[in-house]
Amino acid sequence: MATAKVFNMKGEFIEEIALNENVFGIEPNTTAIHTIVVNTLANKRQGTQSAKTKSEVSGGGKKPYRQKGTGRARQGSIRSAQWIHGGIIFAPKPRSYRFKVNNKVRRLAMLSTLSSRAQSEDIVILDKLEIDEFKTKKIVDMLKALKLETSALIVTAEPDQKVVKSAGNIPGIDTTFVGTINVYDILRHEKLVLTKDALSKLTEVYA
Repeated sequence: MATAKVFNMKGEFIEEIALNENVFGIEPNTTAIHTIVVNTLANKRQGTQSAKTKSEVSGGGKKPYRQKGTGRARQGSIRSAQWIHGGIIFAPKPRSYRFKVNNKVRRLAMLSTLSSRAQSEDIVILDKLEIDEFKTKKIVDMLKALKLETSALIVTAEPDQKVVKSAGNIPGIDTTFVGTINVYDILRHEKLVLTKDALSKLTEVYA
């Protein structure tokens, strides 16, 4: 059975709790995880690259010299691709890289990622995360106490602007909440930090 240790903000161990087997105890499906990561990165692409083809560059129009008798290779336009300032063959044009992924695959990828993190003991549970002011030092002190200064994703049950802004300029540390958590963000951090409320809500959504 998958378990996780619960700590307070001072880094003190409180208890060890069992994690739901349906969410944190399945056999990870690497194919589903890979599909979602590729999809996430593809959807982030702007697709604004653009270059001009032969028909779009200025100039040309007139055949540069006669077809035969010059001893040179035949040419139809000085704006063909082999000429300086010529157009680009198969020039890239603005396009969308987005593609859809089945909801069952999305769900499987999330469960696989959470289970993988649980199996490698990279999940840390906070009994509560309460910050009464916008203060980066509060988050820094908590991370030092938990020995998570390098890379961690902090997940709360609901959006908390004090947590978001307090952790906003700490390198390697990101924040999110259960409603927007995604596979890619979990994978690119070494540790997953969940509040007890977030764990409960996550289990309720995916169990």
